[in-house]
Amino acid sequence: MPHCADGAAATTGDNADGRTAVKSAKPFPVSKRQVWEAYKRVKANRGAAGIDGQTLAGFDENVTDNLYKLWNRMASGSYMPQAVRRVDIPKADGGVRPLGIPAVSDRIAQMVVKQILEPVLEPLFHADSYGYRPGKSAHQAIAQARKRCWKFDWVVEVDIKGFFDDIDHDLLLKTVQHHTQARWVVMYIERRLKAPVQMPDGAMLARGRGTPQGGVIS
Repeated sequence: MPHCADGAAATTGDNADGRTAVKSAKPFPVSKRQVWEAYKRVKANRGAAGIDGQTLAGFDENVTDNLYKLWNRMASGSYMPQAVRRVDIPKADGGVRPLGIPAVSDRIAQMVVKQILEPVLEPLFHADSYGYRPGKSAHQAIAQARKRCWKFDWVVEVDIKGFFDDIDHDLLLKTVQHHTQARWVVMYIERRLKAPVQMPDGAMLARGRGTPQGGVIS
């Protein structure tokens, strides 16, 4: 099975005149290199097992085959994310913060999408946005707040209740489409948004809105 220059697989055959023709090729330009780079970043971040119980160590036992299968499915359009495993983290006020733990393969797939979108969206963020951005940290946010405290003696604290749980899927996808023409990126984000959640009691919860905190592209 020869491979196209961008990493998309193709099958070939000979025409009557002896020329080799491509019979089929992957419809989406997801390269093996992109999947490999995404895997390395996910591995560096570590993380718990998802709904399938597979850990990073378990994934690594057959990493070549696992990455090939993921690339093949993403490049062909057949990749479907698994359900997200929900874990409730206790909060200081007595409540809980729900986190969604994707399977290892799904975290890698999300990272592939993130690697495409991040360079496009990163320049659009406000300079004072420090959460989950490359090169930004909580320590930098504290330093900026301390610097401004020399000028002002008041602080406004704002929290959007249930923000992640109530994100409108249609509005989010329209925003993504505004910033990328890559159809496969939008498609896999939509599939990720609609993937069900496995609750702590084992029940499966379908989702029509919101996105679980804890995923790579949350």
